[in-house]
Amino acid sequence: MAKISPKQARAALDQESDNVRPDTMETLLAEQARIEQKVKSGGRLSRFSTDIRLMMDMVGDYWRGDYRAVPWKSIAAVAGALLYVLNPMDLIPDLILGFGLIDDAGVVAACLTLVEADLHRYAAWKATHLNRS
Repeated sequence: MAKISPKQARAALDQESDNVRPDTMETLLAEQARIEQKVKSGGRLSRFSTDIRLMMDMVGDYWRGDYRAVPWKSIAAVAGALLYVLNPMDLIPDLILGFGLIDDAGVVAACLTLVEADLHRYAAWKATHLNRS
């Protein structure tokens, strides 16, 4: 069975995050529907659907300037993880049925470990912000 170690997931996340630039954010946000579709397709990635939606929201709010109480490092990690999910030819190509999303789930899990506190703060801000609207 194909498997990705936490160390491999973190290395892939670090590599992807290092390549995130402000102009990459527009591309990522334009691909939101494709990311959501991939998450809905099932497999191990689907268990992260709520987290991935929150991650996309945080990136969007950051990009629009609505929420800036998060370090760029966390935004880059989230963007890197989501861009990794989009890449069909990553550590385990997505074309390998039953196994192709295992590495994607590992990278998302590694990202969530890194940005958990920032994501919780964002969720609280978002809940407060929505209640005021």
